[in-house]
Amino acid sequence: MIKTDILESFSGSNVLVTGGTGLIGRQVVSILCDAGANVKVVSLDRINVDDRAEHVLGDLADFGFCKDMTQGMDFVCHLAGVKGSIEVTKARPASFFVPLLMMNTNVLEASRLNNVARVVYTSSIGAYASAEVFKENENLDGPPMDMFPGWAKRMAELQIKAYKTQYGLENFAVVRPCNVYGPGDNFDPDNAMVIPTLMHRIYRKEDPVVVWGDGSAIRDFAYSRDVAEGVILALYHGTKTDFVNLGSGRGYSIRELVETLNRFLDFNYVLDTSKPSGFPRRVMDISLARDHLGYEPSTSLLDGLKLTWQWYIENKDEYLSKQNYFREEPAQRRNHTTKKECCRHG
Repeated sequence: MIKTDILESFSGSNVLVTGGTGLIGRQVVSILCDAGANVKVVSLDRINVDDRAEHVLGDLADFGFCKDMTQGMDFVCHLAGVKGSIEVTKARPASFFVPLLMMNTNVLEASRLNNVARVVYTSSIGAYASAEVFKENENLDGPPMDMFPGWAKRMAELQIKAYKTQYGLENFAVVRPCNVYGPGDNFDPDNAMVIPTLMHRIYRKEDPVVVWGDGSAIRDFAYSRDVAEGVILALYHGTKTDFVNLGSGRGYSIRELVETLNRFLDFNYVLDTSKPSGFPRRVMDISLARDHLGYEPSTSLLDGLKLTWQWYIENKDEYLSKQNYFREEPAQRRNHTTKKECCRHG
């Protein structure tokens, strides 16, 4: 929970949220609207997540568009990104790498040129080199775990460091979230992550639901509302261009994840030990975020999964209204670059 005085500091301010229709973004939008901020959401998704915010359809790969959107903004939350499964990351790396590079470079540079007071950039756990426990002062050498998306995330972090070196700017904050889930997740069955994939297969009554590996692999799953609070706390306190981790504070085995789903959903499952389990353990240390930002994730895995399932049942087809970087060819996607549609809600 964010302290009242911090939320009140955003009242009446102009805030741009890129990717505001996404998993973390829609929660950031809700919190800031509740706080009385004037929120503008920019996305290629044809979705309205909050009637109190202005929604703009436009492509952040267009630098001129980014300059227009950041003009007059007090704060920018840059959350826009490309999300997909490990398999699609490996099969279509350019669909991650190129849009991420373009969006990140444009939004950050436009924010600098327009003298935005504070900016928070959302990087990823995938920017880390492989390890079991991720700490901000460790695992800084070696290639990122998520090769192409990870490098794109690192390039944006380096861009922010360049601003500090050349211009002395420390108004850019950076956060690295872990595996985030919640309402608004990517439920496209062709490229979804583990939690939405499991929910989709449970909903389709697969019997049994086959889970790869022996279930022992441990991952850090954080609920989107908790991470959104961390993003806003980083925007408020700043990180002086360095990054802080935003995770759940603990690790969950894949078996524990499936068993937690099974506590409120009726389905059969089997662990297929003939398939790989994945890296044994990947968990974030969130001590720095706790100490520096006052970040304290409070949503249990059970509660978070229940809220996510409820949203999914009511919004099963939302993913069809979202920009899909894996179905359209780049030339088709570029046709949207100069397109901008604005509509005022609330």
